[in-house]
Amino acid sequence: MDSEARIVACMQAAANDLNFQIPDVQRTRNIIGLGLREAVLQLFPWIDEALTAQMTLRYRHHFLNENTTPSRLFPGAAEAVRELADRGYLLAVATGKGRRGLDLVLESTGLADCFHATRCADETFSKPHPEMLQQIMDQLGVAPEKALMIGDTEYDLQMAKNAGVKSIAVSYGVHTVEKLLVHEPLFCLDDIRKIVECLAELERSWGGIGTKSADSGQRADKISR
Repeated sequence: MDSEARIVACMQAAANDLNFQIPDVQRTRNIIGLGLREAVLQLFPWIDEALTAQMTLRYRHHFLNENTTPSRLFPGAAEAVRELADRGYLLAVATGKGRRGLDLVLESTGLADCFHATRCADETFSKPHPEMLQQIMDQLGVAPEKALMIGDTEYDLQMAKNAGVKSIAVSYGVHTVEKLLVHEPLFCLDDIRKIVECLAELERSWGGIGTKSADSGQRADKISR
């Protein structure tokens, strides 16, 4: 989902509410993918815990109640997710969004039924800490070598590496291809619809992706935004 414009607008509005210097678009884009508290502290490293709490509350207020900037799925994303679900992959979300924000977008897209597990930054350590992926893998019974993280930020790919999980980057998100390639993803895609072909290629070389047991026939793919 292309939520960049909404995230940037809400962060700038929250800063304005508290009379902080409003961060420019590029600085704000660079924190997308982090948990909200971690993002606020990266943008405003001088603030104390009380101001951090106020800033996160104002951001949530704008994101959940005030801001109407549309967040649309990238072209082909809904079709790709549904095709992967139909093919029997175990799909999960590991996101820097809070639970209320994730539930909101899953409801608005109608894709909630495609995902077998979800983890948010207000439930675990923020990316790039591996806990989100570790909890997802534990819940689904999938070993790290059989899981795959798909992400558009360096925090996604760092998290995957920290969890011992292979990754695929997508180039149309908030971080540059150069930043993404530093973390050695298996592929860097410019269209999410290519993911089905990539997984078929990986299955041929890996002998199955995300097999839970020798006779289960189930597979796992971790998708994040």
